[in-house]
Amino acid sequence: MTTHSDRRRGATAVLAAATLLTVGACSGADTTSGTGGASADAAKLALSPTTPAAKGTLARADWLLEDEPDSLDLDTQGTSAGRVVLTNVCERLYQLQPDMTTKPFLASSAKTSADGRTLTLTVRSGVTFHDGSKLTADDVLWSLKRHADPDMEQSDEFGNVSSMKKTGADEITIGFKAPDALFTKALAGDAGIVWNKEQVEKAGQDFGTPGQADACSGPYALKNWKSGDSITIAAYGGYWGKKPLTREVVFRWAADSALVNALKTGAADGAYAETPNTAAALLKDKDIAQHYGPSTASLVLIPTARGGLGDERIRRALSLSLDRKGIADSGYGGLVEPWATPVGSGAWGYEKAGFQAAQKQLASLAPASPTADDLAEAKKLVKEAGTPGAPLVIGTDASQGRTVTANAVRAALQRIGLKAQIKTVPTSQFEEFYSDPQARDEIDLLVGDWYISKADPMGFYDNGLSDSSNNWVGFKDATYDKNVKKALATLDDAERASLAIDVQKRFADAAVWIPIAQVPTILLLDAKLTGPTASQAYLYYPWAAELGTKRSA
Repeated sequence: MTTHSDRRRGATAVLAAATLLTVGACSGADTTSGTGGASADAAKLALSPTTPAAKGTLARADWLLEDEPDSLDLDTQGTSAGRVVLTNVCERLYQLQPDMTTKPFLASSAKTSADGRTLTLTVRSGVTFHDGSKLTADDVLWSLKRHADPDMEQSDEFGNVSSMKKTGADEITIGFKAPDALFTKALAGDAGIVWNKEQVEKAGQDFGTPGQADACSGPYALKNWKSGDSITIAAYGGYWGKKPLTREVVFRWAADSALVNALKTGAADGAYAETPNTAAALLKDKDIAQHYGPSTASLVLIPTARGGLGDERIRRALSLSLDRKGIADSGYGGLVEPWATPVGSGAWGYEKAGFQAAQKQLASLAPASPTADDLAEAKKLVKEAGTPGAPLVIGTDASQGRTVTANAVRAALQRIGLKAQIKTVPTSQFEEFYSDPQARDEIDLLVGDWYISKADPMGFYDNGLSDSSNNWVGFKDATYDKNVKKALATLDDAERASLAIDVQKRFADAAVWIPIAQVPTILLLDAKLTGPTASQAYLYYPWAAELGTKRSA
């Protein structure tokens, strides 16, 4: 299920690249992984999920976060800053791979019953927590029940679960009310973290705060958290898997110019960029490599049913007349790619060729740059629908990227004979548009962004269900509803992909949301270093363990 709270929780760092893009008219970026420096063509931005493998070890890396985590307990505070640290410290029952596929992990094997209503997990043997104690099936079951608690961040992932119990010394069996195609993908996220039950209970309400142990089993252990200064993790000597290349990572936090300066001066070795303007400011610095990877994040226009955009013909007309390439280049420095669906290519965690082909087929509904024929068709649709009497109101905040987009939307509407005006609000008030229907009473369109935390497009398309709180235009299609629900209960990847492509086309045909561009993950790294994933998986995969030098010592 994808709600606005999921959107903020699941990949906030990736999302921030969508919400805070403030490049303006900058020089763009190199389209290859490596040091930037050339102007990027947004339509040809190359994405790679990985960076070249490291050859040498590293004693210490200094890494930057966008801010200090509020907590290192992801059940209670699921922020990206905490996740970037803990993905190297804590492990999950499944693991999201750099290429955005998913595989069993702390579950050494998994078996689904013939009817799809039972999932049996075998707990990996030989794993120890950082206090040296053995990870057991009891810890797994306790952790799952903690995640499922209604007061916890991941509780909505367990809405279809009917039972969870220990069925053997190293076995956990989960029962479902109906087959659940996305549940194992949730287990590759925060819903699958396995905690040390004894450590968490010992810490009580202080768990996740400075001075407390991490209660995890990953390649790194929490060494120190100096509130207001830094967080240090160190390689765990008893780790069951491959030993980390980097022995110690020290995290500090900085934003905007402070982050740029830290990277320029060598005070920091790397960061996953929060904003492309950070990347743009470093493009000509040959000592900093830039890597762009797939993510699920996208820039979108979300219409409401308040006025003329309640008519799908007006929405389709806007989609045809929008200059996506102009937005990408002028608002985002070529670091986003014009896109025909509201989900980035990082969602293609299976059946990638099919999803890629379907994306291309929808390009005629969402052209990168409108042709004369596109504009003629748009004007025809407006004429059929009837020109709205009142101006269409575009909701935005004052950030550069959204400001450029809002102006481009207004220009597109004017080109096809429609009046439009822009309503700019403070960022704090802007966030209310997502969650408060009353806040949307004064706008016809939101310049927005979205992402999903699971590598499956079906993690998004429940937003178009007739009863979804994110279906602001009142879109109703009985076949759409039926196929979404069927897809979410279809475990076979090929069959689910076919259903996903069908609902994707129905969503696009009705322009329930209007896609603008997909947003990549951006990794900034000292040019002498390499190894970490460049994809959105960095929020769930131990990227620091693969960080090292390009040359062996």
